[in-house]
Amino acid sequence: MLFMVRMDVHVPHHLSAAEFDALKAVEKARAEDLQRAGKWQHLWRIAGQYANISIFDVSDAGELHDIMTSLPLFPFMTTQVTALCRHPSAISA
Repeated sequence: MLFMVRMDVHVPHHLSAAEFDALKAVEKARAEDLQRAGKWQHLWRIAGQYANISIFDVSDAGELHDIMTSLPLFPFMTTQVTALCRHPSAISA
């Protein structure tokens, strides 16, 4: 199943800059692993915001939930999840 997920990150003020940089490094590694595994298919930054739009290809909503909650920045995010399906007028495979 394909899901579009908007993730807005709210920088935690209680963490030092060094702690937050370390957290972001772990987040980046996790995102890269998920991309290499084919689960996180697209990742786009939203210009001017600490936010992204991502496309996940997972077996079901439960797998997406498990992936999302495994992200180190998840406790500092608000998310919007949209299930996607193929449009009958799309010419792409």
